[in-house]
Amino acid sequence: RNPQSSMGYVSHETIYRTLFIQARGELRHELTRYLRTHRAMRRPKVVRQPDGRGQRRGVLTIAERPAEAGDRAVPGHWEGDLLFGRGMSPVATLVERSTRFLLLVALPEGKRADLVADALAARILTLPDALRRTLTWDQGYEMAEHAAFTVATGVPVYFCDPKSPWQRGSNENTNGLVRQYLSRHLDLRAYSQADLDAIADELNGRPRQTLGFRTPSEALEEVLR
Repeated sequence: RNPQSSMGYVSHETIYRTLFIQARGELRHELTRYLRTHRAMRRPKVVRQPDGRGQRRGVLTIAERPAEAGDRAVPGHWEGDLLFGRGMSPVATLVERSTRFLLLVALPEGKRADLVADALAARILTLPDALRRTLTWDQGYEMAEHAAFTVATGVPVYFCDPKSPWQRGSNENTNGLVRQYLSRHLDLRAYSQADLDAIADELNGRPRQTLGFRTPSEALEEVLR
């Protein structure tokens, strides 16, 4: 407030909200061109309360994961995540760390923890025993039923540190490739398991520099011999 003025001051938040609320049509388009983020919507900064992630009992951290998973020397260690499309429609991605072999798992009923655990368990159980060692996941609550998954499969789940996507680097990189097929603008519930298997087959047949230009399918065949 200026001591020599009877008028108060206006915060930057008020200015932004006024611009976003009042701007419409071409005026909005013209204004957002000059904003640093070019966003058409304003999300005020808020102080988020702790959500309790990482405080669940019985959670294994990535620091407890076997060393053989970290150095990729032994196959059977997987990284997992969910990809979301329109309307938060999910698909699960599983990437084997040593071969970068990809599995896509349909989740037509949504991301509820019990549904995710059941779908992942059913898919993991189709693999040979040698490929069922560990699963590394982020802090998402879709894996809240990790204990049930482990009981069903014998595969322990290790959770990454909060906000540390690089701890699932193979999965993150592969998700970028999957996005070439499964855009955020698509309803992923429309894809059957057969559709997802076909996409995974294409990506598993793509040579990778990190594998010496072998394909993930070729790399997997080698380790299973």
